[in-house]
Amino acid sequence: MAHLETVRGPIDTGELGTTLMHEHVFVLTADVQANVPGIWDEEERVADAIAKLQLMADIGIKSIVDPTVIGLGRYIPRIQRINEHVDINIVVATGIYTYDSVPFYFRTRFAREGGADPMVDMFVRDITEGIADTGVKAGLLKCAVDELGLTPGVERILRAVAATHRMTGTPITVHTHPETKRGFEVARVLIEEGADPRRVVLGHSGDSQDADQLQELAEMGFLLGMDRFGLDYAITAEQRAQMVIELCRRGLSKSMVLSHDTSCHIDWVDDGVRDMFMPNWHYAHIHQHVLPALREGGVTEEQIEDMLVGNPRRYFEAADA
Repeated sequence: MAHLETVRGPIDTGELGTTLMHEHVFVLTADVQANVPGIWDEEERVADAIAKLQLMADIGIKSIVDPTVIGLGRYIPRIQRINEHVDINIVVATGIYTYDSVPFYFRTRFAREGGADPMVDMFVRDITEGIADTGVKAGLLKCAVDELGLTPGVERILRAVAATHRMTGTPITVHTHPETKRGFEVARVLIEEGADPRRVVLGHSGDSQDADQLQELAEMGFLLGMDRFGLDYAITAEQRAQMVIELCRRGLSKSMVLSHDTSCHIDWVDDGVRDMFMPNWHYAHIHQHVLPALREGGVTEEQIEDMLVGNPRRYFEAADA
């Protein structure tokens, strides 16, 4: 086994147990939160998060991977405070989330005299020393390639993530846009950069209804993030489940991980809208509704174990483990 950094410190990968591979505790627009009075109650939101994460722990989920990075309102001290009250492993990330250009901070900061991109320096520091002054070390890298594709800024971040992966051995998750087949663009760049596909999750692959596309990526060695259960604005929960069933039928259970991409609170969506139109977008949806549907569709307990336990563990272990 290998060790893995979490909010509460390093653990053995064998301690991960049942793991949801793409969840957030909070997704926030930091500037708005800091400048608009009355929209954020720290004590209320912390208490709510503790309650929601405790419910997750109560149904047997041992770990979550939280890919909240710059661009999504990452604030580790708040996560530390919450994790003190809930016995669950939270793995946090370093990286940058954008669909088009790099944050303004990096626009005039480039590698000099053959050195690393300043983004790489930041990512490596988060992994080896800790995020800000919290002492919490990132356990994975995160970036995004959405519908706009590999804009110059997005490609720069993706290559910086790949360089950090090579230097540190830290695994990667990439937000992708299956409708435009961005997973293949991600695969090309990461392979060019020497990344290990076995340690890369192509996030939001479950948005696709093209099983052949997903099978091709899986056969290249990548993990497929079937990770938006409950977020049914693009396709239905039934369609998401049927895709997992089909890929399991094709023998690809070792190429998928499951999750919801939900949060205790996301300020991108009004709470009333979320409650009305996304009632199942919560941490327990997979266990309460999706797993029974998978079993009814012929997915075996061994295959479920692959997707929730074995694959997350292997993703975080060294490539030669």
